Amino acid sequence: MKRIDLAAGPIDYLDTGGDGPVLVFGHGLLMNETQWRKVIPLLGGYRCIAPTLPLGGHRSAMKPEADLTQRGIARIIADFLEALDLADVTLVLNDSGGGQFIVSDGRADRVGRLVLASCEAFDNFPPLPARPAAALCRVPGGTSLFMRLLATKFVRHNKRAWGGLSKHGIPDEVLDDWFAPATRNAEIRRDLRKFATGTPSRKTLLAWASRLSEFDRPVLVIWATEDTMMPLIHADRLRELFADARQVLIDDSWTLIPEDQPERFAAALREFVRPTRHT
Repeated sequence: MKRIDLAAGPIDYLDTGGDGPVLVFGHGLLMNETQWRKVIPLLGGYRCIAPTLPLGGHRSAMKPEADLTQRGIARIIADFLEALDLADVTLVLNDSGGGQFIVSDGRADRVGRLVLASCEAFDNFPPLPARPAAALCRVPGGTSLFMRLLATKFVRHNKRAWGGLSKHGIPDEVLDDWFAPATRNAEIRRDLRKFATGTPSRKTLLAWASRLSEFDRPVLVIWATEDTMMPLIHADRLRELFADARQVLIDDSWTLIPEDQPERFAAALREFVRPTRHT
């Protein structure tokens, strides 16, 4: 695992290296780079980079003054691409969708292609099933309580709770790794609380979404047909929003397509980004 210091704080990241096309993977709330542990090994010939963003699963706290709102996370991604001097990047987002606001913020110059995979979009920030958790984080002591709830079998695996992210289930050892930092570290819980409570108004979200059409490079929309958190209609809306977009629908999966259908996800990426193209 490598680390780079940005203005907001330290960012750990996995980097497979190589001179193939660069794929940068974003992850979801209270997750880390291992969200892509099944997909990245299927992408030989590509340089895969998976930063651990400050969404609660990060191992080192951000600076106290760091902006960890949706726009703040997009700016951290932009700063990360700049710090590594990456160009013509394919930015891949699944579950958490705030990284798309790198376009709305005018910082997408290093992004050559965008992949939006069953992620937050338009005004679905956070998704309806996750809003009680966000509300809990607003209450004093609520973030600690949220983490204690994530230690229970019901919240982890019931489809009406965290278990609703993956149709085929996430191993407990993976969940333990994702949840450990915010469970053990008060500063990381502070970061988690800042993100969970920092979602802007619906009006602002829709204004930012309207600017996404400014991105004139290729876009791939991958969506799970059975997803109950990220509405399937958003896949169509996103495809229509961009000038150069294509869509792939994947069955037998919920939100975390990399968990439920990694082979099909990797195949869609390979089709979208040909390995003959080099940075």
